[in-house]
Amino acid sequence: MEDLPPGFRFYPTEEELISFYLQHKLQGTRPQLDRVIPVVDIYDLEPSHLPQYAGEMCRGDPEQWFFFSARQEREARGGRPSRTTSFGFWKATGSPSFVRSSTSNQIIGMKKTMVFYSGRAPNGRKTNWKMNEYKQIIQPYSPNETPQLRHEFSLCRVYINTGRLRSFDRRPTEAGGAPQPPDFHGDHQHAGDHDRVAQMMIINPPLVADDESSSSAWPANITNPDHPGQTSNINIIGEQSASDNNWQMEEDLQLLLELEKLNWV
Repeated sequence: MEDLPPGFRFYPTEEELISFYLQHKLQGTRPQLDRVIPVVDIYDLEPSHLPQYAGEMCRGDPEQWFFFSARQEREARGGRPSRTTSFGFWKATGSPSFVRSSTSNQIIGMKKTMVFYSGRAPNGRKTNWKMNEYKQIIQPYSPNETPQLRHEFSLCRVYINTGRLRSFDRRPTEAGGAPQPPDFHGDHQHAGDHDRVAQMMIINPPLVADDESSSSAWPANITNPDHPGQTSNINIIGEQSASDNNWQMEEDLQLLLELEKLNWV
């Protein structure tokens, strides 16, 4: 790809990241897009090392970098992903949120935000490095079916929180107005949607116990396509050892309280 002239930046919307880039990656089409968003083992590198592995459209960008992250082997076996690097760990912040289509208002994916902490949980030191992780949701064909969350690849946007207004924050606000309730079947709101969303928010115990860091902070009861009998869990990033079980429980409780505050109207 040729160098972009001054003034041009790669600033895709969240909808474009999921419905175009991530979808093509999951389908195995347009392999040339790996030059734009490369596959990188994000959790094997420190955040400050990631910009040098950015795609051709983001090289030299001082604000944000995009990467595909493949599912870890332990996660494919039903365990929880490790978010620990050599010198720190990624910790989920806030509640997972939905990403919608701007044309149909249909939910197309999930987003969670993470912050990088140096050191080890629960005594890590918060840094300015942040990340948005996006995963695609497969829409069910029937109102009675549960949406499926694609796990093979996620798309991550890594950026530095400088406290200043960034270029990608200055983009025009997309049309749509106030947030709407989740609708897994298009514009028509089914009477059972509220119950299904509430069911997705139930916190389940981990499928496999381990003593390493995890950040699987996705709503539960979203079906895993590779393991139809299993559902994903809401777990907060942290060093999963006996020394910080109380810290983990406090994070889980906080997330549950935040989910209960959501106003599905």
